[in-house]
Amino acid sequence: MTKHIQAIRGMHDILPERIAIWHRIEDTARQVLSGYGYAEIRTPLVEVTDLFKRSIGEVTDIVEKEMYSFEDRNGDSLSLRPEGTASCVRAAIEHGLLVQPQRLWYRGPMFRYERPQRGRYRQFHQIGVEVFGLDGPDIDLEMILLTARLWRTLGLNGFRLEINSLGDPDERLAYREQLVAYLGAHADQLDADSCKRLHTNPLRVLDSKNPQTQKIVAAAPSLMDHLGEATRGHFERIRHGLDEAGVDYLVNPRLVRGLDYYNRTVFEWITDDLGAQGTVCAGGRYDGLVEQLGGRSTPAVGFAMGLERLVELLELAGHAAEPPVDAYLVAVGERAQQVAPMLAERLRDAVPALRLMTHCGGGSFKSQFKKADKSGARYALVLGEVELERDVFGVKPLREEGEQRELGFDELAAFLG
Repeated sequence: MTKHIQAIRGMHDILPERIAIWHRIEDTARQVLSGYGYAEIRTPLVEVTDLFKRSIGEVTDIVEKEMYSFEDRNGDSLSLRPEGTASCVRAAIEHGLLVQPQRLWYRGPMFRYERPQRGRYRQFHQIGVEVFGLDGPDIDLEMILLTARLWRTLGLNGFRLEINSLGDPDERLAYREQLVAYLGAHADQLDADSCKRLHTNPLRVLDSKNPQTQKIVAAAPSLMDHLGEATRGHFERIRHGLDEAGVDYLVNPRLVRGLDYYNRTVFEWITDDLGAQGTVCAGGRYDGLVEQLGGRSTPAVGFAMGLERLVELLELAGHAAEPPVDAYLVAVGERAQQVAPMLAERLRDAVPALRLMTHCGGGSFKSQFKKADKSGARYALVLGEVELERDVFGVKPLREEGEQRELGFDELAAFLG
C-alpha cells in the first residue's frame, strides 16, 4: 500500500470548519485598519537572505538557527521570510514610497525553523502594520490604541499591555556597557544562551526565561535611568495618551523585543490563556532600519500579531464559526433537478450576499434533507413537483423551531435578503 504523504511538521492545514474564524479576524482587521487610513501591501514570500541578515541581525536566533534558507539555481542565497517588517521596508525603498508618510499593513505566512509547540509553528501567519515618515509619539500611541480597538471589535479581553523605551542608540550604547559589566560579574550564574548573548546582544539577556538568570537580571541596571530628556519625554507622552484613553498598561523595564532594529518605544499585548506562548501582538519603533537597508533616514514604527494565537483565543472564548452557507436547495424529481440550477442563479442575482448551496448528485428527499442539515445552513429550500406547479419554494428552518412554509420567488428573495 502506498504510504500517505503528510504535512511537514510544524506546518498545518487550515480546514473548512475553522476557516470562518480566520476570515472573521482578517475581515475585522481590514475594517479597523481601513478606518485608521492604512493601505494594504503584499510582498513576496521569498527574499534574498542578506535582507534579513542586515535587518534582524546576524547574531540573532532567527538568522543563526531559524531561517529557511537555500541556494537557487543561480547560486543566490534566498530565504523564506521569517517576519514581515524587513520585506515591507525593502518594498517601500524599492518603489519610492518614502517620499511621503506611509501607513501600510500586510498579512500572510512567515517561516521559522524551531521546535513546534502550542502557539508556535514553523509556518505561521501574521497581520503586520508599518508606518514610515512619522517620528512623534502620537503615531506610537495610535498603533497601541488601534490594537486595543481591534480586541474590542473581536470581543476579546484579558490582555495585558506591557510597554518600555529602549532609548536612542547612543543611550543604549552607554547602558550596554554598564549591563555587560554587571552581567559579566555574574557570568558563572547565567544560562548558556545568556552567556553567549553577553558579548553579541546583551539586552536580550534581560528577556531570558531561565529562572536563575531572571534572578540575576532583576538586580541589573535599568535602561530607564539612561534615557535623555527627549527620549523620556517621548515615552511619557505615550503614557499620558494611554491614561487619557483609559487603556491599562504596565511599564516593563525588561521588555526588549527579539530583533536588533528596535529603538525607543516597544510594546507587547500578552495573554495568560495560551501557556508559554502568551505574546499575541508586539512591535515598536525602528527609526534606523530604513537607512540600514539603503534608504534615506526615515522614522518608522510597526507591529505584528499572530493569527494562530488569535484564532485559538476566539475558540477558547466560545466564538463559534459561522456556517458556510445560509440556505441549501433541495430538488426532488427530474424536472425540479433540471430547473434548480437556473432558479439558484436567479436567487444569487437577486440577493448577491446570499450563500446558497445547491444539492448535486441526486438522491431521495430524505437523503437530500440530511445533507442540507449537515451543511449547517439555516434554511432548506425545497423544490419538488408540487412547488413547481404552485410556482413557490418550500422554506424549512433547520436551526430553530418552525413549520415549513411556501414563498414565491420575490417573497423568498426578500426573506433571504
